[in-house]
Amino acid sequence: MNVGRRRSVVSRLWRTALATVALALLTANAAHAQPAQRLSITTGGLGGVYLPLGESMAQVLSRYIPGLRATAEVTRGSVENLKLIGAGKAEVGFAMVDAAWQAANGLEPFGKGRVDVRTLMLLYPNRMQIVTVDGTGIARLADLKGKRVSTGAPGSGVELMAMRVLEAIGLDARNDITQQHLGAVESVNAIRDRKIDAFFWVGGVPTAAITDLARTPGTKVRLIDHAEALEAMNRKYGPLYVKAVIPPSAYPGMERPVEGIDVWNILVASDRMSDRMAYDIVKTLMERKPELVSVRREATDIDLRFQAIGSPIPYHSGARKYFEERGLRFAD
Repeated sequence: MNVGRRRSVVSRLWRTALATVALALLTANAAHAQPAQRLSITTGGLGGVYLPLGESMAQVLSRYIPGLRATAEVTRGSVENLKLIGAGKAEVGFAMVDAAWQAANGLEPFGKGRVDVRTLMLLYPNRMQIVTVDGTGIARLADLKGKRVSTGAPGSGVELMAMRVLEAIGLDARNDITQQHLGAVESVNAIRDRKIDAFFWVGGVPTAAITDLARTPGTKVRLIDHAEALEAMNRKYGPLYVKAVIPPSAYPGMERPVEGIDVWNILVASDRMSDRMAYDIVKTLMERKPELVSVRREATDIDLRFQAIGSPIPYHSGARKYFEERGLRFAD
C-alpha cells in the first residue's frame, strides 16, 4: 500500500472514530437533558410533623429513584392535600384516615365529588391534643363552652377532627365557643398573647410548637382529657379512632397522663399513579427508613407490622405488590 493510500485509510478511520465518539456524546447529552419526572408531596403547615417528614421523604425519593425530582409542598393539611390530589395538582399527600375516608366516599367537606385516592402506606398515629394554659379556667372538655378556641386551620384534618370532638360532647362550634381557625404555630402565638384560651391540634407527640409553648417562662401548659368523645365519634363515623394516652413526659411541666384519641396518618396517592411509581416510592421509603427517622422519630412507626393493620382506604396496587413481596397478605 503506497503512502498516500495509507494516509487516506488512516484518515477515514479517524473520522469514523471521531464520529462514533461524537454520536455517543450526543446520545449521552440527550439522555442527560431529559427532564426529570416531578413529584409533588403535599404536607402541612409549620410547627407540625407533616412538613419536615415530607421534606425528608422528598430528599430520599429524589436521591434514590433515578430521574425523579420530588418536592414537599406547604399546605393546610389533610383536607387540602386530598383536594389537591383529586384536582390533579399533586401526586402524593399526607392525610389522616378520617379525612381520607370522607374524601373517598364523597362526604363533607368534599362536597359530592369522590376523590379517588389510594393508600401507599401507614405512617404513624396522630394524637389529638387540646391545649390550654393556667388561668383560663379550662380543666375539662365541657369548660370550652364560652371560651375562645382555635379548631385548626381551615381545610385541615385538625379542624375535621376537632369538630367531631365538639359534636360528640354536645357543643356547637358556631354558638358555644368563639371559634378561631389557626395552625399550630399561630395557635401557640395566640395563646401566649392571651388572644385565645385553648386550641386543638392533631399531630405527633411531642409537637415542636407545643414544646416551645411549654418552655415559655411563666407559662404552664395543660392538656385536656378528651377520650370521653371516642365512643360517639366511632359510632357515627366508623371505627377510625382509638384511645390513647399522652404520657406526662411528653411536654415540660406536665404532671399526669392525659387520656385522648389517636387517628392514623397515611401516605396517599391518586389512583392514576402508575404501579411502577407507587412500588418504587414505597420500596424506597421503607428501605431508607433510617434516613427518615433521623429527621423525625415518628418515622419509626413506618413498619411492616403496622402495615398489617391495614387502611380503610384501599392500597394502591403498586404498594400492595411491594408489601405482598414482603410477606403481607391483604383481605380482598
